[in-house]
Amino acid sequence: MFIVYGDKRTSIKVYGFLWKQNNKMATQTAKMEDLSDMDDYSLLDLLEQTQKSNETMSKEINMFEKFLKQLGDSKDVQSKAGIPTMPSSQVDMRAQRKKGKTNKGGGTSIDKTLKLTVEQKCDIATRELEELRDEQQRAKEDYERAWDNHKAIVDEAEIRTTEIKKSWYEFDRDIVKGALNQRTGKIKGEKVVKYFDERIKAKDALIEKLRLKNATLRVKKRKLGGHLKVKEEAGEVRSEVDFEQLKIENKQFSGKFDEKNEELLKLKLSAGNTLQILNSYKKKLHALSAECGQLDSEISQRTDLLQRVQTETTTVNNEKSTAEEVNAEARKKLEDFKVPDVMEYVQERSSLYELSKKVRAWERKVEIAEMALRSYKQTWARMSHQHTERLHQQRAPTHPPRLH
Repeated sequence: MFIVYGDKRTSIKVYGFLWKQNNKMATQTAKMEDLSDMDDYSLLDLLEQTQKSNETMSKEINMFEKFLKQLGDSKDVQSKAGIPTMPSSQVDMRAQRKKGKTNKGGGTSIDKTLKLTVEQKCDIATRELEELRDEQQRAKEDYERAWDNHKAIVDEAEIRTTEIKKSWYEFDRDIVKGALNQRTGKIKGEKVVKYFDERIKAKDALIEKLRLKNATLRVKKRKLGGHLKVKEEAGEVRSEVDFEQLKIENKQFSGKFDEKNEELLKLKLSAGNTLQILNSYKKKLHALSAECGQLDSEISQRTDLLQRVQTETTTVNNEKSTAEEVNAEARKKLEDFKVPDVMEYVQERSSLYELSKKVRAWERKVEIAEMALRSYKQTWARMSHQHTERLHQQRAPTHPPRLH
């Protein structure tokens, strides 16, 4: 497999590779004459080199056979590829010369005149490389197309799965649970028919919407095709050089875009750090605000308490002044107070005792009088009741019995 980046570089690399292979083959041919003088390690190295050269030659042969099959007849190949043809007399003479050399020297010689030149090999390798590149591009396009198709199928399946889940949820909500008759335990047929009618109408509306969208896209496609034809007729179609330039500009802009993305990422990180700091300060501010509110309420409580204490202090001071005045008057009275004599105290006590006895006697008399009054009231009530009954009996008319 040859790896190239352009036609000139391809020719140079392929030419160098083939030149090295020819040199290796020449050295190997020279070494084959002295096999008897080599040791085992040298023979092993020579065997590995020969195997590698055989592999290379087999690859070249396969490539040349493929080239020949593509171009057809060998004469057409020589004429198309620029390979010079040789007359049969020269071929016979060279064959006799080769036979003579073989008979004289007892060995083998390689007829180099019948081989392809390096330029022809480079041409064939370049064409093969171009074909491989085209096949690779076609395979890549096929793979991308298959990938897009599979991705579209997966997306469609996901959308369909989502729609099915949604439809099942709505059916379970509206029909299985919503249309269930609590009395009979069966689903109402009217709601089922209404549900499916609404679903059919929704599908028809979606189909109409997609049809209109499809028509719009077709019109847009025709317009873009017309613009493309106009550009092709006017010669404004982009060439390969323009596409290469656009690729270069795309790479440049991609680099700038990556730089801007890095800057944006740094700014996002700084914004995230700033947001974290802001959130911490907000938390502190919230805590301080709560503490400030608590302190305000405590200050208001302390202020109310202070006002109550001041009011109580004023009241106590007034009571104190009043008590001091009363105390002063009591002191004056105490100063002016004279203790009575003992006999006077005894007389007063005896008079108090006599008065208490009189009070108890009068209280006893009052109780007796109240008891007599109650008995008099009961007697009076009974007599008045009897008197009223008598009056009713006297007033009632007495009629003789009638004879029928």
